[in-house]
Amino acid sequence: MPSDHAYSRFTTTISGPTLRRLGKLNVPVYRLTRGRVLGRVGRAPVLLLTTTGRRSGQPRTTPVVFLADGERMVVIGSNAGNERPPAWALNLEASPDAEVEVRGRRASVRARIAEGQERDELWRRMNEQYAGFDDYRERTGRRINVFVLEPR
Repeated sequence: MPSDHAYSRFTTTISGPTLRRLGKLNVPVYRLTRGRVLGRVGRAPVLLLTTTGRRSGQPRTTPVVFLADGERMVVIGSNAGNERPPAWALNLEASPDAEVEVRGRRASVRARIAEGQERDELWRRMNEQYAGFDDYRERTGRRINVFVLEPR
């Protein structure tokens, strides 16, 4: 299995539009296999996050690495260290109600941005399961948001 740093190096070589296309291909495979295929990046689990498009108002689904934290889930808007945040992160900021799908189970969630000590702790824990986030942070000058997804 490739290392987290190998995954992060690979993803930083892919353009934003290509990352989006790969994500769109990932969604039906994930759903068809209930996450058995394309349900992990290294050791880190992947969920499908459905947000409401901030401009279109349409549902948008994307695969995202997550950390299970009790009933909550944590996701990081790194966009592989690109200067622009991922569209799903901007969508959550505009409309925090969303849906997650993990291994065929769907749940409604409400997102909030973690701050301060909570953010630091969640960032550290996310990096324990996928060390690529530190690589992404080094690649960009923007502040990468950490989102806490709480059940509704």
